[in-house]
Amino acid sequence: MPASESLPTAPGAHLRAPDSARLAEATEVFAMLSDATRLHLLWLLAQGESDVSSLTDRCEVSRTAVSQHLAKLRLAGLVETRRQGRYIYYSLRDGHLRRLVMEALSHADHRVSGQAPHD
Repeated sequence: MPASESLPTAPGAHLRAPDSARLAEATEVFAMLSDATRLHLLWLLAQGESDVSSLTDRCEVSRTAVSQHLAKLRLAGLVETRRQGRYIYYSLRDGHLRRLVMEALSHADHRVSGQAPHD
């Protein structure tokens, strides 16, 4: 199907078929989501912005590991930072990522719990 053709999608979704640049970008996002610690950090940030210390306490990994994962997520453009005094607060870059993380974990919940999938 040519990239200019429309595809049936959910309301508000992009209607064009993905080209190689969009497929590559989506692949990079999924690569960042493929690490359990990074996915956990993104889930925590989906709840609201947070600093490294708070994320470390809630994620149960070392501060060094949290900082390294946050640096990767920032360089990938998935999280943003905001400085307040000597603290740096991290947040998700956009609602698309929030929905993607929540949907991935909801899907996992259905598979682990045995609940029937739904639309």
